[in-house]
Amino acid sequence: MADIDQASVIPNETSPPALEGLNATDPNVTEAVNATVAKFVATPEGTALAYGSLVFMALLPIFFGALRSVSCGKSKNSSDMPETITGRDAARFPIIASCTLFGLYLFFKIFSQEYINLLLSMYFFVLGILALSHTMSPFMNRIFPANIPIKQYQLLFTQGSGEAKEEIVNYEFDTKDLICLVISTVVGVWYILKKHWIANNLFGLAFALNGVELLHLNNVSTGCILLGGLFVYDVFWVFGTNVMVTVAKSFEAPIKLVFPQDLLEKGLGASQFAMLGLGDIVIPGIFIALLLRFDVSLKKETRTYFYTSFLAYIFGLGMTIWVMHTFKHAQPALLYLVPACIGFPVVVALLKGELTEMFRYEEVSPENPAVKEKATEAEKKDK
Repeated sequence: MADIDQASVIPNETSPPALEGLNATDPNVTEAVNATVAKFVATPEGTALAYGSLVFMALLPIFFGALRSVSCGKSKNSSDMPETITGRDAARFPIIASCTLFGLYLFFKIFSQEYINLLLSMYFFVLGILALSHTMSPFMNRIFPANIPIKQYQLLFTQGSGEAKEEIVNYEFDTKDLICLVISTVVGVWYILKKHWIANNLFGLAFALNGVELLHLNNVSTGCILLGGLFVYDVFWVFGTNVMVTVAKSFEAPIKLVFPQDLLEKGLGASQFAMLGLGDIVIPGIFIALLLRFDVSLKKETRTYFYTSFLAYIFGLGMTIWVMHTFKHAQPALLYLVPACIGFPVVVALLKGELTEMFRYEEVSPENPAVKEKATEAEKKDK
């Protein structure tokens, strides 16, 4: 799901003043000028800051998204209900992802990159506003002044009339949601006009957090199928072809987190970025969130499997960065994340004698009436 990569180096549009006086007609001098302008070498401090920031940003949506996934589904809005991923969905996902990735690659090869990115920017502009607004909503509930009146609103679209009337959209919101929407729109306009890396990261973090919160694996076996399939997908498209890296660098949309390696030299106007794909956050993240919900189902004070998998993610991402930095080549992060995120909790479950219980843990869509009935019966038995 996209790789973690070093800076995508683009030659500066203007040469540094010190090079302007050189004789550009001399082929040797011209080559020297081009090499000097095009090649960027990050300082050790800049590299450490970029990688450390990427790791920190990746951990935020996983941690808070997992916590929010526990209470997810209690909202009245259908947009806040979790989407359950079954074993069949998990098995098909790498195939669908491969077709989508290769389709994007062909689009960038055939059509003008500028127009494709313009369409994608508008699409992600709308999605980003909604995702960021949803992300901000719980924080707004805590800081919203109590003396300001809160008004309720409802957006309702129906189809047909009388008994045949069918709801298409039924969204309830209030004053706090409107404020979140306004703030998110400001960020969206900033992103569209400037494509600034901070605005990109705000949208990227919101997408990742919403993905971890709202995408629910139905059991651990499904998680293993999904992570295993995407393990093969990531390795093939990064090591087997140049498709993944090409799309990641050509795709001007907030589908990756970026951080400049030249921030210390150029400040907020920095332009040489290290990047981490959102798939490398969301896919392990939904598995980690599942293990947190499994911890909750055990009704113990500790969150053993959540913290084990969370530390495993840090270890796997650290390994990715170390290998990439050592061999100077883009790395499929899932190559290291999948074995760590699955292996560590399984070993802990074996040591605690809870492996069978872990793989028997089942989650299904809360919208299923049969599921609600079973949940109610289980609650009665517990009481």
